[in-house]
Amino acid sequence: MPNWTRRGFIGSLPGFAAASLAAPQRSGRAPIKITDLKCAIIGGSPVVRVVTDQGISGYGQAESRKPYLKPMVMFYKNYILGEDPTDVERVLMRIRKMGAFKPWGSAVSAIEIALWDIAGQAAGVPVYKLLGGKIRDKVRGYNGGIRFPMKGQTPQDYAENTAKMKESKEGFTLIKQACGFHSPAMMRAIPGGWYDEPRSGAPHGDRGMLTERGLKEIILRVEAMKKVLGDEVGLALDCGPGWMPKDAIRFARALEPLNIAWLEDLIAGDYTPYTSADVFRDVTTSTSVPIHTGEQIYLRQNFKELIERQAVNVVGPDPEDVGGISETKWIAEYADLHGILMAPHGIFDGLIGLAAHVHLAAAMPQNFIGFEYPVPEQAWWYQIVDGLPDPIMKKGFIDVWDKPGLGVTFNVAAAKARLSEEDRGFFD
Repeated sequence: MPNWTRRGFIGSLPGFAAASLAAPQRSGRAPIKITDLKCAIIGGSPVVRVVTDQGISGYGQAESRKPYLKPMVMFYKNYILGEDPTDVERVLMRIRKMGAFKPWGSAVSAIEIALWDIAGQAAGVPVYKLLGGKIRDKVRGYNGGIRFPMKGQTPQDYAENTAKMKESKEGFTLIKQACGFHSPAMMRAIPGGWYDEPRSGAPHGDRGMLTERGLKEIILRVEAMKKVLGDEVGLALDCGPGWMPKDAIRFARALEPLNIAWLEDLIAGDYTPYTSADVFRDVTTSTSVPIHTGEQIYLRQNFKELIERQAVNVVGPDPEDVGGISETKWIAEYADLHGILMAPHGIFDGLIGLAAHVHLAAAMPQNFIGFEYPVPEQAWWYQIVDGLPDPIMKKGFIDVWDKPGLGVTFNVAAAKARLSEEDRGFFD
């Protein structure tokens, strides 16, 4: 009988490898068990800690824009206590079905990432080893979060702002900029830009048919940004949601000579719990510019129609929303079978999330472009998390590290100073 584990077969299956690789490392010891689940809001960012009876804790993180997430995380506590955290898939079977589009999927995702952290530590290997091993030694991160103040909203202002990103110390090879309805400031600086009035309240509320002036003015700003970047740095555009399909097609066709990396979330996207596969397919088949969506989606099943119908060219699940590390890898593999590329979302995923992205990207198939480089909202995060490279990014890439688990942990003394009174016992 072949030794499939030694040959790496089992290690290529997300959710199955952890138990297979971790168990031999614990020979002669009692199975590891989850004894506690904790959640603290640190600088607005929900951080999950899964505690075990063998002194190993695993950490996960949710987007920094979700400080309200703690009750959702703690809802799952009684479902995972007493379970073996290295049986990642078995634990997820208990809670995954009770997740949903944001925010419930975010809570499940953070717990899942913490489980992989434990599984890697218990096995004495980095998480990427449990995902089938790395196929790349350094991973690309694209810029979606390092921003500089805008002087105004003219094409020249966008050119100058993009030039600063091009010159940033990270050396990004791909930059994503907001435009169209994803940038309320841009749209509201164009008099009569679309046939509706600006909406206040929830994010990304504007939607409607563009006027001729509106379409022309958006294109002028894109041309200005691309002129600065030339063919040295790629330009992706975060566009919506909010576009009407015909406007999206006209816009995409106008940009075809510019070799834009992708147009993101034109039809659906942030805070929209549906995918609009039919409409996305109409846009995708009408232009040579790659069309992208997926950051809002929970679980592989909700990518099925987008992928099988080839409704988009690029999918961008966020590991902290879609269900975690293994869920993202399943989607990447399935997308690859259909000739669809991967560019995961991650702008608000924090430094624990950054570690998860690095391990995931190291093991992702060759349809991987790059992940959105997470940037903490407070600079002090770099003082409370240990284990990251210094500098983290060099010439647009991050070297993959080999420490067990996610390979990062908290400087507990420094991190305790950032805890609220309510969360004082998080590290105890």
